[in-house]
Amino acid sequence: MNLEDLIPTEEICTRYKVEQTFISSLSQSGLIRIVTVEKSEYVPSDEIAEFEKLRRLHYELDINLEGLEAIQHLLTQLEELQNQNRKLKNRLGLYE
Repeated sequence: MNLEDLIPTEEICTRYKVEQTFISSLSQSGLIRIVTVEKSEYVPSDEIAEFEKLRRLHYELDINLEGLEAIQHLLTQLEELQNQNRKLKNRLGLYE
């Protein structure tokens, strides 16, 4: 992964007005990835949309970390079911 694809956690804290502990908690829960390069922590740019979603849920709706984990788990299950449904519809279309 290129350094251009990584955003320093300090910059994220400043830009989004969040604590470093919030980012660390998300990482420890497996909700986002943190990459360490030369003792500095970074969030991959492709994780920012997920971070923004989790930040809004936490700060605007006051959902705790356990709630964020549950929501993420349910959204993942929903996406898997939608993919499975799409595959089944495509297979069914072959027989019509």
